[in-house]
Amino acid sequence: MRCLRKRSAVSFLGVLVICLLFMNLYIEDGYVLEGDKQLIRETATHQLNPERYVHTFKDLSNFSGSINISYRYLAGTPLPRKRYLTIGLSSVKRKKGNYLLETIKSIFEQSSYEELKEIAVVVQLADFDSAWCEGMVQDISQKFAHHIIAGRLIVIHVPEEYYPVLDGLKRNYNDPEDRVKFRSKQNVDYAFLLNFCANLSDYYVMLEDDVRCSKNFLTAVKKVITSREGSYWVTLEFSKLGYIGKLYHSHDLPRLAHFLLMFYQEMPCDWLLIHFRGLLAQKEVIRFKPSLFQHMGYYSSYKGAENKLKDDDFEEESFDIPDNPPANLHTNMNVFENYEASKAYSSIDEYFWGKAPSTGDFYGIVFEKPIKISKIKVVTGTEDRQNDILQHGALEVGEKIVGSKKGRQCTTYLRLGEFKNGNFEITDLEHKVLFDINCMRILVTKSQKEWLIIRSISVWTSQTSVQ
Repeated sequence: MRCLRKRSAVSFLGVLVICLLFMNLYIEDGYVLEGDKQLIRETATHQLNPERYVHTFKDLSNFSGSINISYRYLAGTPLPRKRYLTIGLSSVKRKKGNYLLETIKSIFEQSSYEELKEIAVVVQLADFDSAWCEGMVQDISQKFAHHIIAGRLIVIHVPEEYYPVLDGLKRNYNDPEDRVKFRSKQNVDYAFLLNFCANLSDYYVMLEDDVRCSKNFLTAVKKVITSREGSYWVTLEFSKLGYIGKLYHSHDLPRLAHFLLMFYQEMPCDWLLIHFRGLLAQKEVIRFKPSLFQHMGYYSSYKGAENKLKDDDFEEESFDIPDNPPANLHTNMNVFENYEASKAYSSIDEYFWGKAPSTGDFYGIVFEKPIKISKIKVVTGTEDRQNDILQHGALEVGEKIVGSKKGRQCTTYLRLGEFKNGNFEITDLEHKVLFDINCMRILVTKSQKEWLIIRSISVWTSQTSVQ
């Protein structure tokens, strides 16, 4: 696994546009022919304006078709009924350690009986060592026979003959040849896996083969998807590491599969995902905390190197994820740089930061619809800036909204309590507030010299009222 890095996208996107135009001309529904493989490898060197051609990628109907390859079913077959979520894993033989069986076990053990009815797990054994594949299939079949019989576990393999050339590729970033070959093959592995899973469910999440899951992760994922209803997204992230916990609409999988195949030799898959998301007009990362998946492997699948990366936002029990219904956010505090109000309420891993607040300053939330709230939690300050907390403040909820869409506010507020040590939390709110809540605000009750960081605002709803 390789962590995300920030690189300049200008030259890559120029190459991307040229290749997309070639793709439009030469690829119809089906896998790339041998002559076209060479064309894709011979990338252009011009610099173009990528924004001008974003629509070329978004609208290409050629990317909606599946890749025409043959899969070997090593265990299980898909059921005709579509599931809610497919979980994809691609695994190869490691020089040290093997975590695949533990990963599969975690998926099933951390899911309830009702959740198991809504998931399908597809394991791609992507190693060309047939003896290793046969051994893994035997182990999987022995340990998870009932899941295979129930149609929720499928093991597949793609023969080596379907792979493009993996030797003599471009050495981008001055990577050694064996590293380039490893990551390029991994891109193709994932492309074939995505292609297979495109019609199995409504949503798809990619895991690596050395991952531990939080309890009832499916319920948490469904809650997040419901909270994003009506908003546009390409990728939702439930882990900040590598290619772990990245969620997609299944209808986007064919395009993502083609995309990975086109640029399989350019860069690691987790970097390519950033470009894919950007080309489909999702500019910012949408990542949820706590993380639902944790990297547990000690040895990497590449050369058995040590890989001690851990997601410090992971929680074993993460069922209680907030809803944070759609809302407009505003404040009269002096905002520092680009740490605007939206970042405290957003799923993006950032925060609001304001200069020293005065008595009467506020941070306001106006919900798009009146709601019933069961729980509210607000955290201020960060580990490295522990003094930037709200020292004296209160939390209030309001009703009777007035004003235009841009300047809406509530006419009356009910105070729920005071902040303690910079934090506020209240539960069973639906039994304490009898009206439907239109607004919520954090009110500064005494001036302070320190600046204020609002790290996170979490809202749990019990039901949505209709106006």
